[in-house]
Amino acid sequence: MSVEAANDQGFSLDAYLPYRLSVASNAVSGLIARAYQDRFSLSIPQWRVICVLAEDGGVTQGQIVGRTMMDKVTVSRAAQELLKRHLVARTDHQADGRSHVLALTAEGSSLHAEIAPLALAYEAALISGLAPGEVALLKRLLTRLQSVAGQLAGDATQA
Repeated sequence: MSVEAANDQGFSLDAYLPYRLSVASNAVSGLIARAYQDRFSLSIPQWRVICVLAEDGGVTQGQIVGRTMMDKVTVSRAAQELLKRHLVARTDHQADGRSHVLALTAEGSSLHAEIAPLALAYEAALISGLAPGEVALLKRLLTRLQSVAGQLAGDATQA
């Protein structure tokens, strides 16, 4: 389809849902990233790795990739930085000699406990103009969109 044909069909970037989701995500992540970077010298990927480890305990980098949808290189770089800062420890995987298990150190757990309330405060500020039912609906819709995107991606890989 040509650009002209797409525009004739009423295509507008600002009305295009994938674009709106991306812009909103970038705005929210950028706001929070500045706070994490300024106060704790953490990037968003590093914070996400810390959160996964705080919630799930020791997991592999592959499991973090699957949970966060971040690419392997991003997770690997985040993990390396966290290892250097002694926020994460790495041990050999019992069943897979090629893999390692990452877990938070005491220092990493302490940092998570310090940042988590701040993250929740940012979330509260972001949703303060929404009614509780709207927040619940937004979360359900985002979960459904993520699920459909995963299904479509699965279909695309089998085509």
